[in-house]
Amino acid sequence: MISREKLWAQYKEELAFFERRHRKSGELFRKAEASLLQGVPMNWMTKWAGSYPVFVANAKGAHFQDVDGNDYVDLCLGDTGSMIGHAPEAAVRAITEYVKQGTTFMLPTEDAIWNAEELSRRFGMKYWQFATSATDANRFVLRLAREITKRPKILAYNWCYHGTVDETVAVLDLASGNTVAKPGSLGPQCDPSITTKIIEWNDIPALEAALAEGDIAAVLAEPVMTNCGIVHPMPGYHEALRTLTKKYGALLIIDETHTICTGVGGCTKEYALSPDMVVVGKTIAAGIPAAAYGFTEDVGNKVAAAIPPELCDIGGIGGTLAANALSMHAMRAVLGEVLTEDFYEKTIPLATRFNEGVKSVIDKYMLPWNTTQLGCRTEYWFRKEPAKNGGEAEAAVDFELDQYMHLASLNRGFLMTPFHNMALISAATTEADIDRHTSVFEEIVKNILE
Repeated sequence: MISREKLWAQYKEELAFFERRHRKSGELFRKAEASLLQGVPMNWMTKWAGSYPVFVANAKGAHFQDVDGNDYVDLCLGDTGSMIGHAPEAAVRAITEYVKQGTTFMLPTEDAIWNAEELSRRFGMKYWQFATSATDANRFVLRLAREITKRPKILAYNWCYHGTVDETVAVLDLASGNTVAKPGSLGPQCDPSITTKIIEWNDIPALEAALAEGDIAAVLAEPVMTNCGIVHPMPGYHEALRTLTKKYGALLIIDETHTICTGVGGCTKEYALSPDMVVVGKTIAAGIPAAAYGFTEDVGNKVAAAIPPELCDIGGIGGTLAANALSMHAMRAVLGEVLTEDFYEKTIPLATRFNEGVKSVIDKYMLPWNTTQLGCRTEYWFRKEPAKNGGEAEAAVDFELDQYMHLASLNRGFLMTPFHNMALISAATTEADIDRHTSVFEEIVKNILE
């Protein structure tokens, strides 16, 4: 159904339009090339569709404006970091008032207690600790899991994403069945098969076979895979995951950093999961770098016993800015006033409307694509049926088509997540925003059909 000739021709037109519409961003990018590697503050920003990234001027709610004065509906929302919307009033008030009295002390504040109690209520974990990012939180829980189990390896899923955690920048080589470095992995510390076993999501026999070898300290899993496209668990998979990890003595870690889009307690609460540890980050402090990781009482007691006081500052866990006072205060405002049941009651139906709009276009033109939804997160993918695992999702990647869809959307005022075709819906997103996206989606699809 897709004409590659039209795709290339249309993409060139979109590029020309982009450059006319983003002259100041172009000027800033060329200036940045003199001091920022490849003209960007983070290397992966080079992946944005277009001749260069758009430079942001300001943002509020579901919209942002660039330095050229163009307005956008932001469906990326910092890839979950701003899922609650840009500059929500409760967080702005908390941050601006609190910053006047200091930001970081390497000492606890009362806000940390409130946050831990609230996270316990939401996720069911007894004890909590804080970090500056979910990547760090994942690093720390993996260290702790290896320490208390005295086992060397972790188990993760093919094409999973847990930040920049070394052990998870790995994939399953389908030809050999071995764990290998993920394509593009930069300077891996060692052969990842030394630290990690990778299996496919939803494959219960592979899960048991890996765990039965007796060297897995922990399984690190998103309760629903997200970064390779939304890949839901098959019925019974989570029950098998919990049963088998207990049977073979491995800890179960659930990373809710993206799946917090499901509800106040993520999938852990929605699906009544019972992990040993939970990690959550990104949006919980309104974009101020912060994350949290929690333990059951049993695991927490084992962790505390494994850390001698005289060595607790050199164990590879922590950071001088972790649990800083400003991030704790921002987190309290977000959890207490923004990321509440009301947030999800508004955003999930809007995400359903978005998903149905995209699906209506796919159905109208009989495209071999599908849509999936997880809470206030929704995504379309270039394969007829939803993927059952990361390998299937990755096999459906069409980089050229991705680039066109993203650039054409951007040129019409919609920012999608750069890594895949995912949209997040904030409480400030409107039905009018969503309906306009459906219209834009149909337009850009029609432009490349045979």
